[in-house]
Amino acid sequence: MKTSKFAYAVTPSLTRKLFNMAKSIGGDVIDLTLGDPDVPTPDEIRSAALEAISLFGSLHYSANAGLPKLREAYSLFFNGNYHTSINPDKNLIVTVGGMEALFLALSSIIDIGDEVIITGPYYVNYLQMIKMCGGVPVIVERFGRPDEQVINDIRKAVTSKTIAVIINSPCNPSGDVYSDKLLEAIADIARKNNLAVISDEVYNSLVFDGMKAQSIYEIDGMSERTIVIDSCSKRFAMTGWRIGFAVGPEDIISNMIKLQENVAACAPLPSQYAAIRAYSGHFDYSYIRDTYQIRRDILVNELADIPGISFVPPQAAFYAFVNISASGMKSEEFAYSLLENEHVAVVPGIAYGEGYDDYIRLAFTVSNDVLREAMKRFRNFFGSVSR
Repeated sequence: MKTSKFAYAVTPSLTRKLFNMAKSIGGDVIDLTLGDPDVPTPDEIRSAALEAISLFGSLHYSANAGLPKLREAYSLFFNGNYHTSINPDKNLIVTVGGMEALFLALSSIIDIGDEVIITGPYYVNYLQMIKMCGGVPVIVERFGRPDEQVINDIRKAVTSKTIAVIINSPCNPSGDVYSDKLLEAIADIARKNNLAVISDEVYNSLVFDGMKAQSIYEIDGMSERTIVIDSCSKRFAMTGWRIGFAVGPEDIISNMIKLQENVAACAPLPSQYAAIRAYSGHFDYSYIRDTYQIRRDILVNELADIPGISFVPPQAAFYAFVNISASGMKSEEFAYSLLENEHVAVVPGIAYGEGYDDYIRLAFTVSNDVLREAMKRFRNFFGSVSR
């Protein structure tokens, strides 16, 4: 039976490969691969889903765009945080996680051969999704480089085929936040070249040290050309509930709703009712961020004590992007050897762009004690192989 070239062109991610290897070994393996919070989904959110199932019995489809009450609740949240006034019926869609929001957004703007600029290191699925939509990803390296160089390279990357830029602040895998200067420059480039901007902001609730991540959506002239991707996954520790959002111009959102009908019909109803409770404004979820800030501090202190390791302390999210070049290994070899010898699973940096083969990503989504044990094993391994 024939299999499409399209299907063969999509390759499994190294993130999942290392995750699967860790699961197959089992036992005392400490898994620092997936960005999957170990903090339980808050009780009141879980209760809302159970109440909906009990009250309605058999839950049916919602509108393709999502339940009106959820769209209203999220729009109130968005308007309050972004100082805007989106219309929940025209500028918002509820999706099956932030990943579907991203895919529907790309599907709504890409024609065959269109180019989309990605700043690296990048979330692994950006590259694959652009290709799945028939587009051409164009990578501009960002991490560890001065803003002026990044801005200049983005300008140079724009061609007659460029239609969009994807940005991710706070960033997976680096845990850093884009500077206001960089966002202003990207906004200027987008306005001058009539580009769309897809701004992946799913980690904007996990910003540490009292900081706030600015959104490009809030910059003058950008609301009409920006699609913001958001999710319940990190904000409320709801990865498996699969609730995401996209906010954007009415013409883009209307086409995303049309595509949603043909992809998944609507997001899961119990999860939508749970999200209504989450966005009700009656509960304080800052403890989720605080939990990861404590772990960030533990990780930073442990890494700082390892000779030869270099890293930039993450400002947000729950990842550290660590330079392991002193080991003499590239990222895949390092990750496989670390898993085999010390039973600690991490993600090779090459997964996030060709320029990051000297890095690994550590997800601090395990308890404080387990994280300390992982760092003890990491220190033992690095000391045995570093030059």
